[in-house]
Amino acid sequence: MIYLKTPEELVKMQAASILVSRTLGEVAKWVAPGVTTRRLDTIAREFMLDNGGKPACLGYEGFPGTLCIEVNETVVHGFPSNYTLREGDIVGIDTVVELDGYNGDSCYTFAVGDISPELMALCKTTKESLYKGIEACKVGHRIGDIANAVQTYCEKRGYSVVREMCGHGIGRSMHEDPEVPNYGRRGIGPVIKNGMCICIEPMINLGSRNIVIENDGWTCRTRDRKASAHYEHTIAISDGKANVLTTFDYIEESLGDRFI
Repeated sequence: MIYLKTPEELVKMQAASILVSRTLGEVAKWVAPGVTTRRLDTIAREFMLDNGGKPACLGYEGFPGTLCIEVNETVVHGFPSNYTLREGDIVGIDTVVELDGYNGDSCYTFAVGDISPELMALCKTTKESLYKGIEACKVGHRIGDIANAVQTYCEKRGYSVVREMCGHGIGRSMHEDPEVPNYGRRGIGPVIKNGMCICIEPMINLGSRNIVIENDGWTCRTRDRKASAHYEHTIAISDGKANVLTTFDYIEESLGDRFI
């Protein structure tokens, strides 16, 4: 069932979304060669708690971290660990904050130091496809219009779209209906209505779209071990259009000219 939010609930969704955005902005200051992903996880958790939020991923169905860490070929749901970031890596950082009973969800793929032109192009295309999906998100359109916009944009540029993982509705729970795929046909799926809150999150691969789930039951990586990029915003549909509740502005403030 799709839960349409009231104006009062949208205010709370906005607050949670700003806090998750600020969290990623704080983490961005520390993304550098020589830093462990566990250190980034600690920074995020402490920032959320210090600002009145709850790290919603921590303990969710047994997940062991505040952040989902996605280094290079990891698509989604990687664990924070003692892995030390290296020059030339890319790392997606996906997290959810619960604030006053509502959730905000966002992901950003960071360059660790200088990255190759090939990886930079993958990240830029994936991020651009997120906004193509948002442009297609209007009252009266369908979820398939969002999916098709992402898929078309990326595949025309030679990239592949992960099909087993998708975006989702969000609100009091971090995962609600509807599912929001990154591939599909226009004109299919649930109708977009005022009051819907969804997460659009392209997961785009440099090589094949095929994935593997590791033995931990969580970590999803590309089968060919080529890189994957991931960006995500929380969106509220109101006044007939998509209003982006999360923002990458805090990340840009932290990174300056290193912002992708």
